[in-house]
Amino acid sequence: MSDPPLLLDTHCWLWIEGGITNRFSIAGLTALRRAAREGRLLLSVISVWEVALLEAKGRISLQMECTAWVRNALANPALTLAPLTPEIAIQSTRLPGTLHGDPADRLIVATARAHGATLLTKDDKLLGYGRARHITTLSA
Repeated sequence: MSDPPLLLDTHCWLWIEGGITNRFSIAGLTALRRAAREGRLLLSVISVWEVALLEAKGRISLQMECTAWVRNALANPALTLAPLTPEIAIQSTRLPGTLHGDPADRLIVATARAHGATLLTKDDKLLGYGRARHITTLSA
């Protein structure tokens, strides 16, 4: 049985694209590199929206215009973009347990559940959701 896909939380995607590997734990970076080698690295399309929103609000700065940055980042052959399907959208409104109302996080969690993926994140709330066994998480 092969390992499950590894779904990147948005901040992890930003760190990878920025070459900021020192923010990852050893376990997180090891899992990331292995998933990339094995073609198991996923990114929710909602992360594209989240990056664009953060950039538009001035909360992050990209090295180039946002559309070009996204196009370049998505050209990474190790990364597969997970689409937002109607099922994922619906499931994001019906997640088990208690998770805050942030739509991007809810869609990322629903994407992880739909793909049987492990979510790589530093977000304490999402890691707690994983500890409650609603998804599988790995601390980035």
